[in-house]
Amino acid sequence: MLDFIHEANWWCLLLLLFLAFLLGWLLSKWSLKNKYKKALDECERKNTLLKNSNHEKANSTFSNSGDTDNGIKAVKTRDHGGVAVTNGGAPPKLNFDSFGTADASEKDDLKLISGVGPFIEEKLNSIGIYTFDQISKFTKEDIDTVTALIQFFPGRIERDNWSKQAKKLKEK
Repeated sequence: MLDFIHEANWWCLLLLLFLAFLLGWLLSKWSLKNKYKKALDECERKNTLLKNSNHEKANSTFSNSGDTDNGIKAVKTRDHGGVAVTNGGAPPKLNFDSFGTADASEKDDLKLISGVGPFIEEKLNSIGIYTFDQISKFTKEDIDTVTALIQFFPGRIERDNWSKQAKKLKEK
């Protein structure tokens, strides 16, 4: 069946295979170049039309300043207010009496808790939370306060059960 492959002409077959591959590759490059060139030309043509158009609708919309000097109109917002802020926007304070204090020298690797990455660990450290022991003693109020202070997804601490994870990691 493969009688035609002799020692004398195997290199001819190899050369033919290489030439066929090269021809196919060149034809595909040429056809893709033409295809994308046409699309690019069409895009440039549309872009030029947009730049040179009169923009009548946009000009008519923004040129009607009418009764104001500088074109800015005030919007009545007084009756659209939300809930009044009672504490003046002051951030909540942590109750370190309920879960204890620690410093950077006692620091645990809080990233071992599922849901705590380097960013959250840095935020926790910035508000004074460094150890698994502190997190394991969190109350509901502490969780709410920490969530507000680190500006993280509400409910995430409870959903990922950081306190339970911290207790297990503290025991190791």
